[in-house]
Amino acid sequence: MPFTAAEIANITNSALDHYLDRGTVHKQNIQNKPMLKAFDEASGTFPGGKEFVSLAVKAGQGGLALAGYTHDDVLTYGNPATTKRINFPWREHFIGMGVTHTELKVDGITVTESGANQRTSDKDGREEHALANILEEKLNEMSEDYSVSLDSLIHGDGSADAKALAGIQSLILADPDAGSTGGLSRVTNTWWQNRARTAAGSTVITSAAANGGALLQVLQAEQRQLDRYASNRKSRKFAGSDFIGALELELRANGNYTLNGWQSGAQADGAMPKVSFAGISIEYDPTLDNLGFAKRMYDIDMNAIKLLYMSGEKMKKANPARPHDRFVMFQGMSTTAVMVAKRLNSSAVYDIA
Repeated sequence: MPFTAAEIANITNSALDHYLDRGTVHKQNIQNKPMLKAFDEASGTFPGGKEFVSLAVKAGQGGLALAGYTHDDVLTYGNPATTKRINFPWREHFIGMGVTHTELKVDGITVTESGANQRTSDKDGREEHALANILEEKLNEMSEDYSVSLDSLIHGDGSADAKALAGIQSLILADPDAGSTGGLSRVTNTWWQNRARTAAGSTVITSAAANGGALLQVLQAEQRQLDRYASNRKSRKFAGSDFIGALELELRANGNYTLNGWQSGAQADGAMPKVSFAGISIEYDPTLDNLGFAKRMYDIDMNAIKLLYMSGEKMKKANPARPHDRFVMFQGMSTTAVMVAKRLNSSAVYDIA
């Protein structure tokens, strides 16, 4: 089969004889992924054997109450039974690529086969004409595609792919008063709801600099509610560009400048340091902008919401043998994971108008 236009372009761009910065391919569109990084760094594991990760949650009260008595009054006994089971299905994911031996030969790379095993090595004199390692670049691109895909899933609600991981929008809802999470009703169990001030819930925040800053005042009031039931809350805040811009405007208008933001040495500096709230940095999340949520912020309790990988199944390499009738090298990765929540009322989502 002849090369496709895309393959020809890839070979040309990677091995052009007179290209600047020999051996370097400058990446142009790799964004930061702070939410993915945060969840991955705090991730845990779970064993296989069941189709769900199951947790127990409860309201915290059993319905009993103190009652006064005297002498031989009849006493009342109750039987607390408030524990509920929640279940989150784990999901399997795969990403893979194929590269022809011909492409590798063009780049000065030879493939040595031993049964199903394929090894690569540079041909003699390769350094005289090759400017970038095609195989290395393809593997790097696959790795970035993996990160972009997982980042997208973590931000999602699971509706884009029913067989893939359901992300933060399936746990922290813009309108949390209806439906269920983990199989547990949020309507019947009102304590099983996240905090929300959003357009979907008709309580969007209108930012304004007057009276100390409308957005700042809302976040201050919400802080108390988020801490209300969580003695061990670990907050991470991720926001789109417009949300952060609104906070910066309110802070500037109310004179909250620091030496870092107002003056540096003998020069006046018009930039502000990164915005934080309650000592927690509000991290700019470019993916929120990509999803149309530039006006949104998630305040996530990382002790309550977790990304879990099945033991031994995170970024598991797959190197299948090539078909007997085609000279193609295959590389792939699989990951089995799930996002779970053991508490929702210590996390929140906010939208500005």
